[in-house]
Amino acid sequence: MKSSKISRLNAVIGSYKKVIVAFSGGVDSTLLLKLCSDVLGRRNVLAVTGVSQTYTKEEKTAATRFARSLGVQHVLLETDELACSDFAENPGKRCYYCKQELFNKIAGLASKIGILVVLDATNVDDLADYRPGRQAAEERGVISPFVLAGFTKKDIRELSKKLGLPSWDKPANPCLASRVPYGTRITEEILEKIHAGEKFIRGLGFPVVRLRHHGELARLEIPAQDFPRILKRPILQKIVAHLKLLGYIWVALDIEGYQTGSLNRSLGSVASDKQ
Repeated sequence: MKSSKISRLNAVIGSYKKVIVAFSGGVDSTLLLKLCSDVLGRRNVLAVTGVSQTYTKEEKTAATRFARSLGVQHVLLETDELACSDFAENPGKRCYYCKQELFNKIAGLASKIGILVVLDATNVDDLADYRPGRQAAEERGVISPFVLAGFTKKDIRELSKKLGLPSWDKPANPCLASRVPYGTRITEEILEKIHAGEKFIRGLGFPVVRLRHHGELARLEIPAQDFPRILKRPILQKIVAHLKLLGYIWVALDIEGYQTGSLNRSLGSVASDKQ
């Protein structure tokens, strides 16, 4: 990565005096929070993490630990997407309603404490993906430094590694609601089942796994290179037994392997919310 690109990103961040960083604890927002702390000084940065039923305890713990390591003030902001029927009914624009809830609450906090600039970690690659939540951010005037500086996901991982951030190779882990097919109502019970199932499988040595919830069927997506290992009978038996304890009747392995945003393929069939 050219040093001029990094300088451009630092210049974007440095153009603000005090900022709120929407901080999920993922690869992108971890780097953004680190750079804001370095460029602006930790006293001029507030990290805000939205906490709800769609956000795991493990993610919250990791985000809290990292913010504390920087000495940055960190606020855990309670959100309740499931109380919003527009979100819980799980339409194609589900992510819009989720981000609307988050950014509305961040905006309220920003107004209360007098910090006018809110940053998020959207990058250039995100702009080419299906991201209805982006609209909610734009409506609230949220600024995306990575986009302004032309940073891709690859750039973010590269700079994170250079800075020694532990998240540089962290697998993507979007909210639990992304495992539920559009049109299926999202409940806390379903989210808990998904979380428990994925946590168990990760504990068996599969860091990248998606449990797609199809009613009584759990459809597992893992990288194709992990197929030989997961198909060993002792491991299969453990996974099937655990998922059945959680209430699933059938367990299937998707032979296409892990596909980012695979449930977006069904958007055309969600008549009430075509994009």
